[in-house]
Amino acid sequence: MKQKNTILVVDDDMAHRTMLSKLIGSWGYEMTEADDGIAAIEAVKIKPYDLILMDVRMIKLSGIEALKEIKVLNPAIPVIIMTAYSSVESAVKAIKYGAYDYLTKPLDFDKLKLTIARAMEHIHLKEENRLLKENLGMRFDRQNIIGQSLAITKLFDTISLVAPSEATVLITGESGTGKELIAGATHFNSARVKGPFVKINCAAIPETLLESELFGHEKGAFTGADRKKDGRFLQATGGSIFLDEITEMPLTMQVKLLRVLQEREITRVGGNDVIKVDVRIIVASNKDIQEMVASGAFREDLYYRLNVVNIVVPPLRERKEDISLLAAHFLEMFSERNHKNIKGYTPAAMDGIIKYDWPGNVRELMNAIERAVVLARLDYLDVNDFEAIQVESGKSELTQPFDTCDMPLEEIEKASILKTLESSKENKSEAARRLGITRRTLHKKLKKYGVMP
Repeated sequence: MKQKNTILVVDDDMAHRTMLSKLIGSWGYEMTEADDGIAAIEAVKIKPYDLILMDVRMIKLSGIEALKEIKVLNPAIPVIIMTAYSSVESAVKAIKYGAYDYLTKPLDFDKLKLTIARAMEHIHLKEENRLLKENLGMRFDRQNIIGQSLAITKLFDTISLVAPSEATVLITGESGTGKELIAGATHFNSARVKGPFVKINCAAIPETLLESELFGHEKGAFTGADRKKDGRFLQATGGSIFLDEITEMPLTMQVKLLRVLQEREITRVGGNDVIKVDVRIIVASNKDIQEMVASGAFREDLYYRLNVVNIVVPPLRERKEDISLLAAHFLEMFSERNHKNIKGYTPAAMDGIIKYDWPGNVRELMNAIERAVVLARLDYLDVNDFEAIQVESGKSELTQPFDTCDMPLEEIEKASILKTLESSKENKSEAARRLGITRRTLHKKLKKYGVMP
């Protein structure tokens, strides 16, 4: 006989706790009760519950504090937090500390039942995912992610663990590091591999059209909407959707995306029908999202919803042992594509390629090699075929020191920042790294000097 899933209901309101236990028990679950956060912690020490439903406000120990302790004891237990509308801020903190979800009081029992069912389904998929990961072990498709450094090996290990799950994934890293490839590898090594992989760049679509692009629209919803259209979320049904440059999404759209993450449903622009969606969400950003949250440019609650699993893609300068492999791969690819017979690199060229920092990362390296192959006259690529390497080795005025004698301190700072920005190919993240300041500080100083809006 199949064993029932066990749920622990934690609430210091005895009437409410008893009512919930009877209701949830009628849905086929085995119920246990605790009247406070302290009692919940002690119960978890004794028994491995399948799920915990816990109130935030309790006299002896709050649900937030109990959640922290429970996640230390058993991080695998999904915890659903109950909170009043006035305590939504506490619910956001709960998500930060590892809560599976939060529900507002008075509880919508249909929503409660659905949320519990989802959490239980997640539990039942664990064993299936473990077997899937084992099967993927020897055939992991790296999706052109080339490297054997410690940094890239750790990245592969993370993907192989995350891919089989249904978790929302946030991919961060500098421009050009290959975040879209990581998103593809995550999808194609998941149980959703037979479903569509839909990609959209949030920065490339005007704010006025982004909602229609994501959620679709009804006929006549706006000027030019001459027919009903399905958005990208519906197109990705059964598969994954990849939202690149998520930090460029306007705040008004962030609210709507948060609803999709919470409810798993959308509404077309101009429509009233609520449509359920079965989609895994993968997002990426090259910006410091926590910094944007602090400045109010990105919603904190959306950040915690997206940041279930954060995959950090290392910059090329942190995996220099992979550069020669990438250089060989790109040389072969572009030689074949451009009908050239380039045999390799001179020792000086390879030395320069490895030593250069590549602020534009893999994308910059790839573009530099493609240009060198197209313009090459000899059988081997040399230093002279790579402008970036020449600049780095001191053959450009950009790398020459400037005279600071009798200059005001502010002018010295301005000149240093501008020269560093030039030598970083206008890559502000890289320039900030070299200067030892944050990107936000760099932005403020450039604005002060009147060189950017």
